[in-house]
Amino acid sequence: MSRSSVPTQEATAKELDERCYLSAQAISSLKVSDHFQVLKFLGEGSYGKVMLAVHRKKGTAMALKFFPRQSTSLTSFLREYNLSLSYCTHPSLTRALGIFFSTSSHYVFAQQAGLYGDLYSVIVSEAGLGEEQVQRVMSQLSGAVTHLHTLGFVHRDIKPENIFLCDSSCRWVKLGDFGLTRPIGYTVGAVWYESPFCTPEVEPVKEPEKHLWIRVEPCIDSWALGILTYCLLTGCFPWEESTTDDPGYTKYKNHRNNPPPSQFRGLSSLVMALFRQLLNPDPELRGNPDEILSYLGGPWLMKTEQEERRRAEETEREARKIREAGGGVEEEIVREGRGER
Repeated sequence: MSRSSVPTQEATAKELDERCYLSAQAISSLKVSDHFQVLKFLGEGSYGKVMLAVHRKKGTAMALKFFPRQSTSLTSFLREYNLSLSYCTHPSLTRALGIFFSTSSHYVFAQQAGLYGDLYSVIVSEAGLGEEQVQRVMSQLSGAVTHLHTLGFVHRDIKPENIFLCDSSCRWVKLGDFGLTRPIGYTVGAVWYESPFCTPEVEPVKEPEKHLWIRVEPCIDSWALGILTYCLLTGCFPWEESTTDDPGYTKYKNHRNNPPPSQFRGLSSLVMALFRQLLNPDPELRGNPDEILSYLGGPWLMKTEQEERRRAEETEREARKIREAGGGVEEEIVREGRGER
């Protein structure tokens, strides 16, 4: 995706701000039980909690996302609501439903419900998911994140807990939780946290006395998608944190070409090429999410790659036998044509 195809920071931020300003004038105060039947708890995070509910008049199932008013500004609540409502039009992005209100203790908006939990809940420790499932999930997320980037936004919080399942087989997933999403080019204070999803370029702020302002760029999401791919394939992470203090990351950074570091054993050459794109330590050289599509269809696990190679060799042996047998027949025909016996 060329930078010229991305809406400017100013235009994107201005449009979102205008939507937030208009919705601030229209927010109403409601009592949840008057309009919704709350069925069950779906999840929670630093923002608050999500409950499954049914609209009493329409009978529509939806997820209600609750933000405590004590710790949430109206601006940040409306930013996430309007972003989800107006920009998350891709089928693999969780979209708000046009219902937002406040209670005495919370700001609330309704969104599409992921009735089968999140991706984290189905990852088998030290095993991951089936290879076909992994490619299916990453194909969908590639499209969803590319869609966001095309509109001028970076998600900044891609992880299994923020990817919701619309069925039990991961045939349809949705990326959600847009609380950290910001326009491309927006300047934010860098925050370091102990996680492989944290990009290596923010390592300087690991020291408490250091402060760093960074520009929001799509490469932040690319890194997270690379880590997620590894997690789904293996059921674990390639390293604990993306810093030079971490031996696993240092080994990868210094020896990420051939042969691959030990934590990548069992992964095919095809997916290693994808990792070299998405997990490039240099953010300027990191690939875009849409590059995932170029690596679909082939083997991502070594055992699959070896099996495909074995089948190809068997096919070639059979073809060679047929060619050799055919060659003998042709020679016999030529001899007969010359009257030779």
